[in-house]
Amino acid sequence: MSKLIVINNLTLDGVMQAPGRPDEDRRDGFAHGGWAVPYGDAVKGQAMGAGMAAGAAGAAALLLGRRTYEDFASFWPEQVDNPFAAVLDAMQKYVVSTTLVDPLPWQNSTLVDGDAATSVAALKRETEQDLVVLGSGELVRGLAGADLVDEYVLMIHPLVLGAGRRLFDGTGPMAALELTDSLTSTTGVFIGTYRPVGRRVT
Repeated sequence: MSKLIVINNLTLDGVMQAPGRPDEDRRDGFAHGGWAVPYGDAVKGQAMGAGMAAGAAGAAALLLGRRTYEDFASFWPEQVDNPFAAVLDAMQKYVVSTTLVDPLPWQNSTLVDGDAATSVAALKRETEQDLVVLGSGELVRGLAGADLVDEYVLMIHPLVLGAGRRLFDGTGPMAALELTDSLTSTTGVFIGTYRPVGRRVT
């Protein structure tokens, strides 16, 4: 059985929207796209690489929601001089969607349709590769609510945006997390690895 690992960039006020590029996600008039780029360094890069290389079979597979998949598929295959693009191209990608249809355009992509929680629970049982979720906030919240997330790697940036879509948006259940590892980048990004340890009801 595989683990499901969520890796995401966040601001101090919990925003996850469009960390990589100005045009990545302009929903709700979001004007701060690319906010994580100035904080990149070798420490962040190594943490991301370690997460992508996780898994019992030696390399993880990606698990993405529809919107994140479509954004990645339109951007990363064109980045021919970026070594991260080659890694993403080669990885197995599972795409959770009720609207997309096969064949998916990006190589090594497999459609996972039906109810997200049911389908992902089955995928966890059937694959030896750990599943890494990038972005995909709606999918993460649904999987967390179904107790399917085994680990969070959160890269918390010393930045407050005041607006934007958040990873934890106040719609999910209360949950307790245990910090299992941490480090800080040279640019002040706190990289915390957390393991869910149960729910707390008030």
